[in-house]
Amino acid sequence: MEKVLRIAVIGTGGMGTNHVCWWAQDPRAKVAALCDLKPEKCARALEKANLDPKTPVYEDYKALIESEQLDAVDICTSNDFHSIIAVYALEKGLHVFSEKPDAVSASEALRMKEASEKAGKVLMVMRNNRYYSNSKYLKQFIEDGKAGEIYCGRCGWIRRRGIPGRGGWFTTKAKSGGGPLIDLGVHMLDLAIWLMGNPTPVAVSGCTYNKFADNKAKADSEHASFGEKVQDGVFDVEDLAMGFIRFDNGACLQLEFSWASNIEKEKRFVELRGTKAGFTWNEDGTVGIWAEDEHGTLNDLKPYTGEMGSGHARCLKHFASIVLDGAKPDYVPLQGVNMIRILDALYESAATGKEVRL
Repeated sequence: MEKVLRIAVIGTGGMGTNHVCWWAQDPRAKVAALCDLKPEKCARALEKANLDPKTPVYEDYKALIESEQLDAVDICTSNDFHSIIAVYALEKGLHVFSEKPDAVSASEALRMKEASEKAGKVLMVMRNNRYYSNSKYLKQFIEDGKAGEIYCGRCGWIRRRGIPGRGGWFTTKAKSGGGPLIDLGVHMLDLAIWLMGNPTPVAVSGCTYNKFADNKAKADSEHASFGEKVQDGVFDVEDLAMGFIRFDNGACLQLEFSWASNIEKEKRFVELRGTKAGFTWNEDGTVGIWAEDEHGTLNDLKPYTGEMGSGHARCLKHFASIVLDGAKPDYVPLQGVNMIRILDALYESAATGKEVRL
């Protein structure tokens, strides 16, 4: 009989409900239970995923873990609970998948890594952008040596008016860890650094701004629908961050992330430059490549990379394959620790006005 992953999803808000639906579509997974402080969210998630409405529902994640026969948990709560629930589940002998970011501080990300190693269990955090067809194409292009040495680049996700859950946990630093830098930055920074071969960061500098906390302009980004708004709630995080990262191999990376800016249009991008070719990852599923031919002419190439597909669903399937089949992980917890170290240092640099060495 084929092995099946028995998993519980903890946190069934917008993204958590999406996870429930993706798991429901995977024949090698069984959603064994759900957990949320608001049980009605679990009921809506079960209905949307067309799952048995009698699936066990909990309000307390500890009671869930103690009561159900599980292989793993999938954490989709507010950022501040990622590490707390992950460590508890790992110590109880469960594998853990978590939505990004890994944690709200590097020390918490390290605690997750150490708990995973001590328990001998899989810890994986959402890295959906690695699993799109254009991402895979570029990764193979680089590994085949066609780009040469990747030595610099830039990445970003910038919005015109796209603040999620204004006044709720998204805009409350104690719960989110920050604004667009930690919300959007994890996505594109991870993709860029992964394509660069995961060099180790050694220094960062950055600036953050809060200019739109009191701006009530209408949202023009579909992503602004995430999170629950709270009237007259807290908004003590940045709405824009810019920065610069140096790596141990001499490479560098510029970054820009915003929830709100006076710009032409929302876009997310990765642009990297190599000694043989430069390229861009585009959010529409395409890539652009600029490579020199045998005559010394720089040519513009736009190869077909296939249908973009669901990076989230593919990431979850990969987690299942690691647990069930012993597949080699595409993501290791050290990458998560380094990611949060970068974010911590960028916030520190913005506060002090100085470069921060890692």
